[in-house]
Amino acid sequence: MQTLFIDKEIDYTGEQLAPHWIYKNFNIMGNAIVAFIGACDVNLEHMVDIEDVINDEPIYSKKMLSIIEENFNSSLVEMVYKQRLLVTITKELIEKNYPKVNITRSGDDLFIGDKKLSVSIATKSITSTLIHFGLNIDAEGAPVKAADLTNDVGVLDVEKFALDLLYLYQQEVDDINFATSKVRGVV
Repeated sequence: MQTLFIDKEIDYTGEQLAPHWIYKNFNIMGNAIVAFIGACDVNLEHMVDIEDVINDEPIYSKKMLSIIEENFNSSLVEMVYKQRLLVTITKELIEKNYPKVNITRSGDDLFIGDKKLSVSIATKSITSTLIHFGLNIDAEGAPVKAADLTNDVGVLDVEKFALDLLYLYQQEVDDINFATSKVRGVV
């Protein structure tokens, strides 16, 4: 699993959740996960979550940490498992470094109290499976009651937080891959 924190502002519109976006834009071929900071404004045209489309619920955040993963050898079900793993690792990272924060997970969403901290979706393209996971940095103007990393968690260095998260996730995925190769089959 290759990782990259992109040190330039990119606004997430939903168009980035596409096959080979990471390769075409950052020359990283194969399974990879990248993080970047920018606004998030996904209109219904680029919405992948059909439930959100039916409910007319676009996604908006004034400033968001966005994470995109692309995988070329996972089914959609496996990618949903990986999505939940990424969300769980994020929750654990917050709990470890910000122990006074009351963070909970419901499925693929994180909440601080009754305010939503994250957005997340896993999907399948013609060549790969993909995840977008976003954490509000500034929740002002969000269409739902929202929390953010800065005001509600206390994260002062979002880039360091992102790098720590990418590292922990990469280690977990690599360890899972190792675990699948060290066993002998049974008959």
